Order: sequence, then C-alpha cells, then structure tokens
Amino acid sequence: MEAKVALVMFSVFFILVFIGVPIAFAIGVATILSMFLMFPAWVAISIVAQRMAAGLDNFALLAIPFFILAGTLMNRGGIAIRLINFAKAMVGWMPGSLCHVNIMANMLFGAISGSATAAAAAIGGTLDPIQKKEGYNAPFAAAVNIASCVTGLLIPPSNVLIVYALIAGGISVAALFLAGYIPGIIMGMALMMVTGIIAKRRGYPVSRRATLAEGLRTFWEALPSLLLIVIVIGGIVFGVFTATEGSAVAVVYTFIWAVFIYRTISFAELPRLILESTVMTAVVLLLVGISVGMSWAMTNADIPLVVSDFILGITDSPTLIMLLINIILLIVGVFMDMTPAVLIFTPIFLPIVNDLGIDNLHFGIIMVYNLCIGLCTPPVGTALFVGCSISGVKIQEVFRPLLPLYAAQIAGLMLVTYIPWLSKVLPRFFNLI
Repeated sequence: MEAKVALVMFSVFFILVFIGVPIAFAIGVATILSMFLMFPAWVAISIVAQRMAAGLDNFALLAIPFFILAGTLMNRGGIAIRLINFAKAMVGWMPGSLCHVNIMANMLFGAISGSATAAAAAIGGTLDPIQKKEGYNAPFAAAVNIASCVTGLLIPPSNVLIVYALIAGGISVAALFLAGYIPGIIMGMALMMVTGIIAKRRGYPVSRRATLAEGLRTFWEALPSLLLIVIVIGGIVFGVFTATEGSAVAVVYTFIWAVFIYRTISFAELPRLILESTVMTAVVLLLVGISVGMSWAMTNADIPLVVSDFILGITDSPTLIMLLINIILLIVGVFMDMTPAVLIFTPIFLPIVNDLGIDNLHFGIIMVYNLCIGLCTPPVGTALFVGCSISGVKIQEVFRPLLPLYAAQIAGLMLVTYIPWLSKVLPRFFNLI
C-alpha cells in the first residue's frame, strides 16, 4: 500500500508540474488522489481540508505577511542604492569590484528584505547598466547577481526558516535565525573568492579604494537600513518580542523611513504595495496549507519510514548518508520552489538525520542552503528568471558562467553540512540551544 500511495502521489505531482499546473494545485490534486487509495473520496477531501485549516492555524505564520510587506516597502523605498554605495566603499577596491559590490549588496539587501527576487531586481537593476558601461561581460555579471541574491534567505529574517520551524516543531525561530548567519556569509565569501579569480584573469576594472571619510559617509547613509537587522533580530534573540512581533516592528520601521524620512513612497502608492504583499502572502500560505495536507498523507502512509529504510539500506555511513541527502535536495531544488520543498521533504528526512544524531536546527540550515542553490537553476529557479530578465540576457547565455559559482555554493554547502559548529555556534552563544 505504501508503495502505491507514494507512486500515485509523486507521479501525479510531477506530471502536473511538468505540464504547467501551479504547484499548489499540483500538490493538492496529488494528495487527494493518493488518499483515495486509503479512504473513501469524501473522507479524503474532508481530511485534506481539515489539515489545511489546522496547518494555517498557527500564530508564528503571522510573521510571514509582515516580513513580506516590510520587504516590499524596502524594495520600493530607496534602500538599495544606499546599500550599494556602502558595499562599494567596503569591497570596491577588489578585482572585479562591481561584481563584489553586487555580492555584498545582495547579502545586505537580502538579509533586510528576506527576498532573493527582490534583491536580484533591486541590486541587479541598479548595477547592471554601470557594469555594462565599464566593460563587464553581461552573462557573467548576471550570473554573479543570480548566485548571490539567495544569500539573504539564509541570513535572517527569512520566511522559509519560519516555515521550517513550523514543520519541524520544537525549534526556536530565534535560534534558526542566528544559525543562518555564518552559513549565509560562507556562501557569500565563497562566491566572492571565485568571482575574484575570474575577474582577475579577465582583467576587469578595479575601483579606487574609498577614503575613510567616504566609508563613514556611506555607512551613515546605510545605517538606518542596517539598524533594522539589529533591532528586529536583536529584539527576537534577547526576548524583547517574538518573531511575529518582530515582523510587525519591521513593517513600522520601514514604513516610517520610506514614507516620512526618505519620502520615496507616497501614501497614494501604499494600497498597491499592500495588495502586492497580500497576493504574495496568499501564494505562500496556500502552499503551506496544502503541503501540510500532503505531509500528513505521507506520514499516514509511512512514506518517511520507507524512504528512511531505503537510504539506510544503501549505507550506514553518516557521511555518505548526508551526501546522499544533499544530492537529493539539490535535485529537488531544481524542480521545486523552496517553500513546498521544505514542507514536503522535512518530514521525510528528519527521522533519518535524527537517527544519525543530527539535530533539527542544523538540518534546517542544510536544507535551506541546498534549496537556495535550486533557486539559481532551471526550470523553476525564480532567482534565475528575475536575474536574466533584469540584465536582458538569455538563460542559455548565463548558464555557463554560473557553473563555477555553483561549485562555490556547493563547496560552502559541504562545509556547513560536515561542520555543525558553523550553524550552532551563535545559537549556543546566546543560550538558545
């Protein structure tokens, strides 16, 4: 029975995704059809509806719409250019200076907005004409923007980490947020190393080193944006407010700066921005709700146990098992967006990694790191599509320069996977684990 349920569920799901059915509907149809093998039709539909409602009835999920709205306000609020100027003062002296500025600015903007696509659009859209003017290869510049915009999904605040905390259960969102800092920085540094080598070989221009006065000026201009990270994450870590309350603080903070101080957003624009955020929230929460139903169906059919027995039957080496899980997640990331992938595969892999002695917090960072790479790959890589659209290059043109950047990301993934200290040191320092 387990094999039949798994076969129907995943076959229907991948067929529907392949023919272009929206992923939330693909998950729902695949779940209901597979449950027809276990229950009468009306019972299966009723269970899925109940599980969707129960999955969304969680106070922690309220943080997602607030962080999405805060990110939308930041994206329209003139924050990108201030972060770019600050990044240029910090790393503009390195070979291929504008590419390093792109990576650094994406790390900062992504960390503040929590959105890879917003970072790719805001930072890439600002830097792309400058890079073309200075003679940078357009596909390479686009590849750097695409590969680096996902770093902000590891560096908090991150909606996908909140979703993982909900599914895994018993994990502090604050601990997960802190756990993502060092892996996110490792990804960014790995990309900068590879970019620097390529830029030096190609003789890309180097900007002059910023003076102390210029560095201090750009830091002062970017400080209000950077303070958001300190206020929100600091407040969550030190118990001043919860992650949900912190997301509301982020909205208020960005609203004040964008509307009243920077004056880059007018009151007339607010309804449109709120509507955009509402649509994005609806998409995310629909995925969350329907994926909870699929997770329940898989658990009820013992699919996680079957997968666990299969993997453990191949090898009993923890090193090889984690390598195999990483390979599977990398493949999953190629075909599936982050949120549904986290919702579907977390209950499958958690029992396996727990048997290996790997705690849920560390595995959460490993999973998100894997799926970040998937956002840069076709056919469903949203970061890839946005980056190519902004730069005006075709996907087939950008794929080759992406290969060495993929290698850098995977090298960082291996470090994070096999050195748990990198994920745990900050949560442990603040006594959150």
